[in-house]
Amino acid sequence: MLHPMTSEPEQQIGVGTQDAFQRLWTPHRMAYIQGENKPTGPEAGDGCPFCGIPEMSDEDGLIVARGKHVYAVLNLYPYNGGHLMVVPYRHVADYTELDGPETAELAELTKRAMTALRKASGAHGFNIGMNQGAAAGAGIAAHLHQHIVPRWGGDTNFMPVVGHTKVLPQLLADTRRMLAEAWPAD
Repeated sequence: MLHPMTSEPEQQIGVGTQDAFQRLWTPHRMAYIQGENKPTGPEAGDGCPFCGIPEMSDEDGLIVARGKHVYAVLNLYPYNGGHLMVVPYRHVADYTELDGPETAELAELTKRAMTALRKASGAHGFNIGMNQGAAAGAGIAAHLHQHIVPRWGGDTNFMPVVGHTKVLPQLLADTRRMLAEAWPAD
């Protein structure tokens, strides 16, 4: 952090050995680390955020698009700017539990998300996938959700590699609005 009266870095005594790195403090991530708003159990009534989000306005829930069986929502803790998830309204944990119409619409909204991300942000590629079960890394294992993470050539830089920090250039509300405007029509 720069000292308010000079352009020199502010020195903080007792915070560790001085080095050439500035520190990016992200206290908002502590909620994720501590499991704030995580479900208390596997059922829909156990505080599942993916069951509650559709009850919110699109803006408050960060919903980009709604279908009949699934919806697209921004990830609160994105790996990259524009990180979306496609989520069934029905509270199911496993991909094999989806019925035919849910499976088809999940695939269709994934395609539309890719189209919107390319149009809005010029994404060069995507990581798309699901973590099935806590052992596979699912943060909310009780409610299926597919990640769509936009990627750009050279987007892996020293920050995530050395600093274990992602720098996101846009507020989630602005990203939601941009993607909703770029979302392809039915």
